[in-house]
Amino acid sequence: MKEEALSGCARAEGMDRAGLARYVLAATLARLADGGGVLAVILLCVAGSGSAAWAGTLAACITLPHLAGPFIARRLDTAHDGRRVIAAACLIHTGFILAATLTFSSVPLFITGVLLAGAGLCGPLLTGGISSHLPAIAGRSRESQRRAHGWDVATYGLGGTVGPSLVAALAAWFSPSAALYALAAATALAAFFIMRIPHTSGAAAGENRQVPGPVATMRLIVRNVRLRRTLYLTLAVAFCVAVLPVTAVSLAPALGVAATTAAYLTVAYGSGNLTGSAYLMARPLSGEPDTLMVRFACFIAAGVFLILLNMHFAVLLLLFFVTGMLNAGFFAATLAARSEYSPAECRGQVFVWVGALKITAGSLGSAAAGRLILTDSGWPLALGIIVLASFISIAITERTLASLSPPESGERDRC
Repeated sequence: MKEEALSGCARAEGMDRAGLARYVLAATLARLADGGGVLAVILLCVAGSGSAAWAGTLAACITLPHLAGPFIARRLDTAHDGRRVIAAACLIHTGFILAATLTFSSVPLFITGVLLAGAGLCGPLLTGGISSHLPAIAGRSRESQRRAHGWDVATYGLGGTVGPSLVAALAAWFSPSAALYALAAATALAAFFIMRIPHTSGAAAGENRQVPGPVATMRLIVRNVRLRRTLYLTLAVAFCVAVLPVTAVSLAPALGVAATTAAYLTVAYGSGNLTGSAYLMARPLSGEPDTLMVRFACFIAAGVFLILLNMHFAVLLLLFFVTGMLNAGFFAATLAARSEYSPAECRGQVFVWVGALKITAGSLGSAAAGRLILTDSGWPLALGIIVLASFISIAITERTLASLSPPESGERDRC
């Protein structure tokens, strides 16, 4: 079933390099906007007279709608040309961002929040939605698929690091509004390149009834043991690593350095993530994604545990860097799992479901770290380790029980 799913969406035996180049451009531009949007909105509110108190609320208007992504992602699987759906989402995102920026301070902030929420609804299609088209570009071989996943991880890393940096630079040189205009332009340009990646047809128009809805897709994920593990390990790792940026700055007094210096720990983590992505482009992962996810989750838990034990700045820089590299490997493994284990008729929805819940788990991790940091800088790290170790234990138990009682024929690939 897995090979049929891969071959069904692949155009050729080898990787479509021109298509991959256009994919990387489109994905990077879209994820720059997604990664820098929250910071741009916060800076806009802080710069605006009487709007600073609304900064967190308006920023949440962009992130919270990601939860609704799975309920609009079905169109990816039913559309004859899924590229048009994503390109339209990019243009709609651009329109809402431009409207929110142009009308800011001249309309009630509630209206601004509604406009930003409209942009946030498009976010899942700009992240997981685009990734669902990667198998059509990567080719049929597992090695080319894994190499393409390395490029995809890099686009996420660039979006999460370059996006906020670009916003901060443009806001300092010009204004927060200029930063938002740049993000809107990036998303509009992404739509241009998305329409130039290889075409992957969804379900035929007459077969839409065979494509499950969002609730049914979640049931499929829960019933399929490998997709279920993909989901809960993704959420656990997202929760765990989300505590690192909050912890990095709070460690400054214990390390005897300034808060701005301690922030370099977060830079080290992001650099490690990009380095790991670059390594995966040259040396793709090999092996079963299900096994790789568990291994990388264990390594990440060990990395965070060592961070908890060390209070030397140079050592922590190295540990944050290595943990970022490990997270790149874990993310590539989850992309492979979503590509190889998802049924063809709902692959787009699986990508968006996992992506949306991952963002939610990361937000919960950051919020929990923010609360616990008031008590002790080590508590957020300890909580992240406990959460991740608990789900690793569940995964290992499930795999052990499955090995003791092999599934019936056909059940392994059942969704």
